[in-house]
Amino acid sequence: MNKQPIGIFDSGVGGTSIWKEIHRLLPNENSIYLADSKNAPYGPKGKETITNLSIKNTELLLEKGCKIIVVACNTATTNAIDFLRNTYKIPFIGIEPAIKPAALQTKTNAIGILATHGTLSSELFSKTSDKFANNITVIEQVGNGIVNLIESGKLFSNEMKALLKTYLEPMIQANIDYLVLGCSHYPYLMPILLDLLPKHVKIIDSGEAVARQTKAILKQYNLLNTETSNPNIEFFTNGNPDVIKQLLNSNYSINYLDF
Repeated sequence: MNKQPIGIFDSGVGGTSIWKEIHRLLPNENSIYLADSKNAPYGPKGKETITNLSIKNTELLLEKGCKIIVVACNTATTNAIDFLRNTYKIPFIGIEPAIKPAALQTKTNAIGILATHGTLSSELFSKTSDKFANNITVIEQVGNGIVNLIESGKLFSNEMKALLKTYLEPMIQANIDYLVLGCSHYPYLMPILLDLLPKHVKIIDSGEAVARQTKAILKQYNLLNTETSNPNIEFFTNGNPDVIKQLLNSNYSINYLDF
């Protein structure tokens, strides 16, 4: 079991930001990444559809022998991870917006959250927000159009910059000092966000925390791969392989798979 791969799936290429953190922390681990770009974004879809897509992705990763699955998608986590954990026997790691650290550390008592509709409208997000952000101002913004632009290879386009400027303006007006990124695609926006936001605003995403949790769970189940060898890393997408290649900026082979 130890040599079997870590499985990671997302509604497209964004979860590669999570994969990078996992690979950095666990360089010996074999991994398989699944980009369901054909169905991206998951955000506007209903809970039933999101759950069915998550089942499809999970079963494909299980067929490929994965020992643990990371749901590298906020929308899939908040809508489907309970079902996945109750249905399949292997461990699942989820990802949700890092509201807690932002809410606990804010000095201006105002934080911004940029996420998909599917995440912001979920029961899990509502519970987390009520628990940790009850006494502060939370500016929620649905990031309509962001995932589509990234999936189309238009990450640093003028269209993207104009869209983000519109989304950030109410947050800046509310004097936020933390911006929480609630979608695994969004860390790739970091250079643009840093340019548009006031210097004192800190940006939080969940990548490092997810990697640490993945390591902890592998250790708990005695599944860590302790062999120091070149890991086998595979990327599969049902979209344009060139988009992942650009984001990874490396020589990994990207496989097209119609799933």
